[in-house]
Amino acid sequence: MSEGGKLKNSPLVFVVAGAILSYVVYTQIMLYLARKRMMKDHGCKPCKAIYNKDPIFGLDVLRSNTKNAKEHKILERNLERLHELDCKTFRSRLVNQPIIVTVEPENIKTVLSLKFKDYSIGHRGQAFTPLLGHGIFTTDGDRWANSRHLLRPNFARDQVADLSMLERHFKLLLKVIPKDGATVDLQELFFRMTIDSATEFLFNHSTNSLRMVGQRDQVANEDDIFARAFQTAQDDITVRTRLGFLSYFRKNKEADEANRICHEYVDKWVDEAVRWREGRDRDAEKADAKVDERYVFIHELAKQTKDKKQIRDELINILLAGRDTTASLLSNMFVYIAKDPRIWAKLREEVAPLEGRLPTYEELRSFKYVKWCLNESLRVNPVVPANSRLATRDTVLPLGGGPDGTSSLFVPAGTIVAYSLYSMHRRTDYYGADAEVFRPERWEHLRPGWEYLPFNGGPRICLGQQYALTEAGYVLVRMVQEFAELESRDQGPWEESLTLTLCSRNGTMVGLKR
Repeated sequence: MSEGGKLKNSPLVFVVAGAILSYVVYTQIMLYLARKRMMKDHGCKPCKAIYNKDPIFGLDVLRSNTKNAKEHKILERNLERLHELDCKTFRSRLVNQPIIVTVEPENIKTVLSLKFKDYSIGHRGQAFTPLLGHGIFTTDGDRWANSRHLLRPNFARDQVADLSMLERHFKLLLKVIPKDGATVDLQELFFRMTIDSATEFLFNHSTNSLRMVGQRDQVANEDDIFARAFQTAQDDITVRTRLGFLSYFRKNKEADEANRICHEYVDKWVDEAVRWREGRDRDAEKADAKVDERYVFIHELAKQTKDKKQIRDELINILLAGRDTTASLLSNMFVYIAKDPRIWAKLREEVAPLEGRLPTYEELRSFKYVKWCLNESLRVNPVVPANSRLATRDTVLPLGGGPDGTSSLFVPAGTIVAYSLYSMHRRTDYYGADAEVFRPERWEHLRPGWEYLPFNGGPRICLGQQYALTEAGYVLVRMVQEFAELESRDQGPWEESLTLTLCSRNGTMVGLKR
């Protein structure tokens, strides 16, 4: 008999195999007992609401989500699910991934704040990192804390309140809007304006994509090429997110090329910023040297670190948020305002005391009806309408268990907890029977808590919240000053276009008259 045959029949092999099997069985028994004890201690009960006809593979959910995406009804159908199941929290499974979906403010507060360390965003990595790298939106723990510490000072009031930069880009926007009432898609122009303003804010160099409107037959410059590549790369993130682990089996050469273009474009400005810092350090050594301290976002990052990849990753992360959220907010809001002339009239009445002059930052913040319109748009169509976290340890949600969903709910490690802001913002018990109607006046008395969450909450609350609201508010006020009439040219209802942010599938088709 060979040595291999002797080894196979050796009692030692059976002893080792038995020991391994015993260890696996022992650990599973101990895990079961620990979880049972945890559920008892917290009064957890099973979640009765289940959206899954295929409990093993969850392929029915994948098919349903794919169909809903093609029909542009992902958010609407998720809201219908909650109504059909008559619940605020339900369990599901997407292929191999257990999921809990909730619209309970207390559950969301627990995930984002009270038990922040029980959850991670690690499940985003495969979809987000090809473009975003390791920045504030893709990291956890100390690395995330370092990113936030690095970026927070750059969103101080003095930077956010710089309205002169916004006015420069607004004037470019005005140049491409027809003044005679001809139909125009404001959504396309808003996305151009916000990438122009965001790149100037971040890089000290604007893409100036508004200057390219009507010049598509000309050879695109590197700024325009970057703007288009940035959109392609974002679209790929959306597809990767929806496919989950299945995206490992998908190739997209166009997206790979778009990511390369984006990285090379930003790297150019990063290299320049690091050289600026090195020159500044040399000048600072001279006793009588004058150091230029004009605020530039990328320069502030370069002051804190010379790690070029970290600077690039953080810049792309912020650009993604700064461009898309503001453009989506403006686009959605103008769809609704255009369909209700009464709202436009009230806005014009509110800003009339300016008598045509530019508003100051303080005046901008004092316009109540402007603020109500922004709030209402973010309620009806939150720009990030759904989000999720991955439980990294066994934990508990305060609601969702039991027949009526009022008992605690056990969340095993490895479960994704998803929360739909789109659905939560339509809860009639918080916003009234007309919760699906765009009505700014409801904000006269509303003082919501965790049931209104357009900019996230807890330690990861959006750093750029005031920047986005300031830009959107400024554009709204200036549009109201410049145009006497706003008329909708979209006869149908608002329809969803869901990528990383939520905007109108039909664009924002309007006519404007000065």
